[in-house]
Amino acid sequence: MPRMNLRHRSLLAVLVVVALALSPRPYAQDAQNEFAGIDAIARQEMAQMQAPGAAIAIVRDGRVVYTRAFGVANVETGEETRPEMLFRLGSTTKMFTAATVVLLAEQGKLNLNEPIGKHIQGLAPKLAALTANQLLSHTSGILDEAPMFGSQDDDALKREATSWTESRFFAEPGQIFSYSNPGFWLAGLLAEQVGGKPYADQVASTIFAPLGMSRSTFRPTMAMTYPLAQGHDLVNGKPQIIRPSANNTASWPAGSIFTNVLDLSRWITAFVCDGMLDGQQALPAAVFSTLATPRAVIPGSSNKYGYGVQVGEWRGLHVVEHGGSRSGYGSIIRMVPSRRFGVVVLANRSGVSLTRTATAAIETALKLPSAPATPARTVMPTSAAERARLAGTYSQGSRQITIAEKGDALILRQGAGESPLQKVGDLEFSGGAGRYVFVADASGAITFLHSGGRSWRKIK
Repeated sequence: MPRMNLRHRSLLAVLVVVALALSPRPYAQDAQNEFAGIDAIARQEMAQMQAPGAAIAIVRDGRVVYTRAFGVANVETGEETRPEMLFRLGSTTKMFTAATVVLLAEQGKLNLNEPIGKHIQGLAPKLAALTANQLLSHTSGILDEAPMFGSQDDDALKREATSWTESRFFAEPGQIFSYSNPGFWLAGLLAEQVGGKPYADQVASTIFAPLGMSRSTFRPTMAMTYPLAQGHDLVNGKPQIIRPSANNTASWPAGSIFTNVLDLSRWITAFVCDGMLDGQQALPAAVFSTLATPRAVIPGSSNKYGYGVQVGEWRGLHVVEHGGSRSGYGSIIRMVPSRRFGVVVLANRSGVSLTRTATAAIETALKLPSAPATPARTVMPTSAAERARLAGTYSQGSRQITIAEKGDALILRQGAGESPLQKVGDLEFSGGAGRYVFVADASGAITFLHSGGRSWRKIK
């Protein structure tokens, strides 16, 4: 057999390397087998929620161990969903807005506790006195809204914020936690003004680029050039594509990133690995630790809010997470930094976050025991004095909730609807749209009603 010359040996070595690179890695196949049970849970939850498509990625020990897509990206064409397809995040975007502001603070360009009016001209005085800390922790006292349609221009963010008056406040800054999308619009404007670039470009250059999130964008005209999962909602009980696709440039900082699970797995990896990615320090570790530091007490919850993330204990683990909901899409990211673990699940139907699938991913990846059954809540009676103390009108700007006595019970009225309330804990009730927690001040007087992350001030 003739001996190979140096050129042939070099060529053979290259071919061997290529073959090894193209061959499935053993751990990848093992992970597919390990997480096979998630497929059934995801498909079941998708069917229950009538979500046409979804995608998932799991990071464990600081590396991506599983990615998968399910269902269809478009109910009209039947095109299958793929992991590289873009979805729109909704409020999970807040992590990235917060990271952008915090990074600017790390660079010495702003102070998180100074008035934002130092950097943003044209704001009403009370708005100018707010701090980034208050905006990013949802303690600004600004009421909530989430209009899906609006201007398409980059200057819409500043035009919107500088048009606001003090009527935007329903509570005093720092008084209580209350989820506020407009508060994050203002935080995005702060990043834009300090960084010197339009908000979308600021996030792209300071967060997306260092992390190699090459397909993530706020701009619909950029997103449409990549494979895209269409947004859907139910029409006559069936998922249909939303037309026209919603967009409001002024609201981008609160919930509008187009991205995929591949890019988001890089974000998760950096988050749980102190900013390290691909063997390099992609972003300062302090950015992620600052985001995950508890800042605000959430009424009625043991969890707290950091900057753009919720933090708390769950089944013995310290979890950092955020979900998102917007026209056509839903998302959730859950991370356990101590285990260098994270999962992201995206869906292409309005408000669908597939939380059971995310939970199954955590249980499987971290080998958690089965969750104990949740005990039923005992319904408690209310006294006449208690009902009189809680009854009243609660307000978030022009929107109001009325709590009234009806016989020996309390009822909730909002708009034309009326629902009975059942006491299930101290100042805690269930009924109507969910769970309601009354908040008392130091004197014991009821000052707020909290539900679904939003607080409503008692006005009479």
